[in-house]
Amino acid sequence: MTPPESHVTIPGSRAVESLVAKLRRRQVVGSREAALETVLVLRQVVSKARFSNIQQLVTIIREVGRRLSQAQPKEHTVGNTVRRVLHNIREEANSAIKGSNAPPSRNVYTISKFVLQGQPRKHTVSGPKSEGTATLREDDPDDPDSFARGLKPVLMEAIQDVLDELETVYDNVSKNARDHIHSDEIILTIGHSKTVEAFLKSAGHNRNYTVIVAETAPSYSGHEMARALSAAGISTFLVPDSSIFAIMSRVNKVILGAHAILANGGLVAIAGSLLAATAARAHSTPVVVCAGQFKFTPLWNLYHDYGALDLADPSSVLGFEEGKLVERVDVVNPYYDYVGPELVDVFITNDGDHPPSSVYRLIKETYDDEDHEL
Repeated sequence: MTPPESHVTIPGSRAVESLVAKLRRRQVVGSREAALETVLVLRQVVSKARFSNIQQLVTIIREVGRRLSQAQPKEHTVGNTVRRVLHNIREEANSAIKGSNAPPSRNVYTISKFVLQGQPRKHTVSGPKSEGTATLREDDPDDPDSFARGLKPVLMEAIQDVLDELETVYDNVSKNARDHIHSDEIILTIGHSKTVEAFLKSAGHNRNYTVIVAETAPSYSGHEMARALSAAGISTFLVPDSSIFAIMSRVNKVILGAHAILANGGLVAIAGSLLAATAARAHSTPVVVCAGQFKFTPLWNLYHDYGALDLADPSSVLGFEEGKLVERVDVVNPYYDYVGPELVDVFITNDGDHPPSSVYRLIKETYDDEDHEL
């Protein structure tokens, strides 16, 4: 019987506690940065872990994921990364165990296999990857560490796959940008998303188009986006948020970034995104969301008023120098908006383009059902 997760001893606990402290203090900011830090910590935990069956390792990783998610519940990519690593580890472990126990067999291609799989590839018969994987046995009483010793190289490869995907996510999202943006189009975006910035810059190599950037008050992150695009030679205009609806009739496409993409196809994005998406729907303008697949989360939005209930400093909206007025009003400065799936036309990810209705299927393929609640 697996011990309760609250009493699990975590190998490499110093690295885990260090990341917990950074997340609590907001020293790690941004979805991709949080995901990268999480993968590096999990790799360290797995490399130091001692386990005699796969369930023991899963229990350790779930406990690490629970601590990291509790440290910063609003950074959804931390939990997503843990779920993805768990999914990959289970897959690799199952295939390694089955492969070590299965008798050798010849690859026989039949007509039905050809129809299902296409042209047969050239197969080379190779021996097992290592001596350990050839005799994988869970809970071996003679050598309890043999299972971990044989499986760890395969698990490290699985974690490396997740790390490689995160490191190349901007390139993979933007590789087909020229198919979505055409010459002489007018594109509207809001705030500063690094994924959207890479996407627009990639399209700028092949297309001449114009970008209108909403300044995204009170954070004014749109200023940074406008500077970055202008420096890349893209025709860029910076406009106040209040003019989004007025100029929407001239806009060909709205491109948004996302903080998290929820299971119902909705998304949590920077404040002002709901305004832009609603105006686009009124003018029948397509809304495109650029985001890595690591932002897909198996959670549903429970707080429709203020996305993720992440509130920024209210003094940037109404300062204390206003005196009597501050005492009479409650100032709310939400950092994120919740944009419903009915306002989005397509998600462009590092794994292709998907409509909002396909998000739930992708989440089912990427994560295991038992990991939805860490």
